[in-house]
Amino acid sequence: MEKSKKEYKSYSLPVSPEFSEAFSHFYFAENNSSEALAKTLLPSFQTIMVFNFGAKTLFYSTKGTEIQIERCIVLGPIKSAIEYRMLPGAQILVVNFMLDAFYRFFGRALLTDSLPINPDAEMDDNCFTHLWQQLNVIQSVSGKVAHILDFSRPYLQAQNKTASLLSNFDYGAASVIKSIADQTGQSERTIQLMHKKYFGYTAKEVARYQRFMKAIGLIQEISVSKGKVDWFEVIEECGYYDQSQLIHDFKHYIHLSPKNYLKFQEDICQSAPG
Repeated sequence: MEKSKKEYKSYSLPVSPEFSEAFSHFYFAENNSSEALAKTLLPSFQTIMVFNFGAKTLFYSTKGTEIQIERCIVLGPIKSAIEYRMLPGAQILVVNFMLDAFYRFFGRALLTDSLPINPDAEMDDNCFTHLWQQLNVIQSVSGKVAHILDFSRPYLQAQNKTASLLSNFDYGAASVIKSIADQTGQSERTIQLMHKKYFGYTAKEVARYQRFMKAIGLIQEISVSKGKVDWFEVIEECGYYDQSQLIHDFKHYIHLSPKNYLKFQEDICQSAPG
């Protein structure tokens, strides 16, 4: 098992400033071992496009349905942890869309709660099949990323003004819906519907998620620096009412208790920049 871990590689690739409003980053992983490796992808509230090269990668829905990725699928917005298994020889390259960027490319946000779609179904032709074929013969990961960016350039549409305001709002500072409604002279209900339309989730959902991710970061920081996590410190720092609410969020997003998260965190992937 130790050898398998050494033969599994994963890392993030940054995006040039030109595309920083469309993609947060790219994520690459490959399994060079002789064993199938099981991983868990943390929720990101981003829509992702997964290109698969080599052997198959298997994703599992929250209901346990097995989804085989042979070439390319789209998932998201990722609101809860996703289990996946990379067969020996599998490689994946994950495109992480920023906020309303999927809407700006495809004219609508996904509202499928992580069920997969074939991106060719969203376009008038099978351009993503052709794109995968082009990517498959490019050897370097950076070369693949550059090719995806060149491909995407003509498709990106201008950002809606209200979506722009929502994209730049600090969800932890105040009520995003009320503030944007006051700024634009629209009703709060209209802004709520627009948020769901452009991003694929509500402001309330993302505020809860950000609190959870703050807890994840704090737990990792404490476990490294102190070795033992003071759960009441996490509750207070992250704004939870009590321990049961913290546990509820962990089970909601990653299907684990906070203590079990600490035990299994090395097998949990956060497809995040850096």
